[in-house]
Amino acid sequence: MKKNVTLIIACIFAFSGYSQAIYESFRSIKLDQSRELKIQLPRNYKKNVDKTYPLILVLDGDYLFEPVAGNVDYFSYWEDMPESIVVGVNQRKTRVDDCRYDTAEFLPTLKGAEFFEFIGQELVPYINKTYRTAQLKIIVGHDYTANFINYFLFKDNPIFQGYICLSPEFGDPMGERISNVLTSSSDVWYYLATATNDAEGIKNDVRALDEKMKEIDNPDMHYFFDDFDESSHYTLVGRGIPRALEAIFEMYRPISKKTYKEVLLPLETSTYDYLVDMYKTTEQLYGFKREIRVNDFIAVSTAIEKNQKWEELEPLGKLAIKEHPETMLGHYYLAMFYEQTGEPKKAMRAYENGFQLSEVAFLTKDYMLDKVNKIKEDFGW
Repeated sequence: MKKNVTLIIACIFAFSGYSQAIYESFRSIKLDQSRELKIQLPRNYKKNVDKTYPLILVLDGDYLFEPVAGNVDYFSYWEDMPESIVVGVNQRKTRVDDCRYDTAEFLPTLKGAEFFEFIGQELVPYINKTYRTAQLKIIVGHDYTANFINYFLFKDNPIFQGYICLSPEFGDPMGERISNVLTSSSDVWYYLATATNDAEGIKNDVRALDEKMKEIDNPDMHYFFDDFDESSHYTLVGRGIPRALEAIFEMYRPISKKTYKEVLLPLETSTYDYLVDMYKTTEQLYGFKREIRVNDFIAVSTAIEKNQKWEELEPLGKLAIKEHPETMLGHYYLAMFYEQTGEPKKAMRAYENGFQLSEVAFLTKDYMLDKVNKIKEDFGW
């Protein structure tokens, strides 16, 4: 369906190294009116012509776009999350009608139903067609709009995988519906926030939903909750946005001490598979393949050693050689595998092979040479 999109560039920074802010007026067939959009493209978007980016759609864009876009730019600058496309929908005069729902079925009705179709059938397809979006799509809302974004969660094959619900003003059965859906959902990231000085009804409903969520045992669903001390219905937004981004994009950052202690060490399944699956998931979501960090190899190998899963060192070593062929890392893991499985000659050769390569992390030429000499001493060679 042909769209009449009038592009009004309000400001594009002079240098491509800065984030690009664009204003557009989008003509909607579903709404029979134009809607003002704010769009922030990643730094160097024009230069990275083959790269795709997660999409973060912000309702209440007239006041919520800037804090979301600013945090996204800041986090991605420091590589704590992937660069992302941020799109805000201005709703200053329309938010009540946009979020209207039926008081019997508690589903979008009238203008609310039209706005729901506008997002799913017009806006997101337009953004996908016009800009290079990755699979991962996140939607953000505050009070009325935070309630509204959950309707997308109830669809089969929802177009959004991430939901940032800031002090949502829930319709009556919404909490029950959310917990029921998330019980069996996979690959969903759901962030929920309230505060001690939030509106009383909102605070009680959000806390009640959190109690339901605590009972859910679903490892394929990622749930995060904050109850901010001394924040209000409005000030919690400034605290919730960075917390939500930090939680949702945890997989993008190096494996933390917390993840090492709480996930890797008690892991009963393969630690090696955890590493591989983590990077496969991020590749699917973010749309580009990343080199596995040396830090992540070290975290996984340390957990393998602690749990004496020696057989996992062999595939880990081969993967490290593939990812970092210029360093000692992979040969060190293979040597450890051979040592622990009773093949000292193969271990010695692996250490010698690693000795010829670049030092990395704690691995030095002296360290590798000491390993070789220790094996020779032990076996009298």
